[in-house]
Amino acid sequence: MARMHSRKHGHAGSRKPSTKTPPSWVQLSKDEITDLVIKMAREGHDEATIGRLLRDGHGVPSVRNITGQTISQILTAAKVARTYPRDLMDLIKRAVGLHKHLKTNGTDIHNKSILRRTESKIKRLVKYYRGKKLPATWKYDPEQAALLVK
Repeated sequence: MARMHSRKHGHAGSRKPSTKTPPSWVQLSKDEITDLVIKMAREGHDEATIGRLLRDGHGVPSVRNITGQTISQILTAAKVARTYPRDLMDLIKRAVGLHKHLKTNGTDIHNKSILRRTESKIKRLVKYYRGKKLPATWKYDPEQAALLVK
C-alpha cells in the first residue's frame, strides 16, 4: 500500500539477495527451515520477525529461495497462519492506543487528526481484505477493535 499522507524519503534497510538460487553456504535443509518457521510461529512471532531471526541467527538469506515457498505459504500449509493480516492488526493497535490517549487528553488536536488518518487507512485495508482474508461482513468498530487487540 502506497503512502497516503506523507511523502517522506529514505529507504534504509537490508536488500533481498540478487540471485534466485539457494546459496551453497547455507547449512540448513529445506525441512529444517520449514520446522523452524512453524516452531517460531507457534512461539508467537510474525512473518517478518521469523524472516529476520532466520537471517540473523541461522544464516538463511531467503526462505523462498531455499524452500520454494514464502513464510506465509509455509504457515498457511501448516495451519498456523494468523486470522487477521499483520498490517491491519498494526493499524488497529495504533488506533486503540490513540483512542486511549485521547480519553485522557481530549484537547490533543494533533493526535485527533492522526487518529482520523489511521482509521481511514484501516477502512481502506478492510475494503481490500474483505472477502479475501476477512469475512464479507466484517466492519471496523473501535470498541470491538480494542477487544481484538487485547
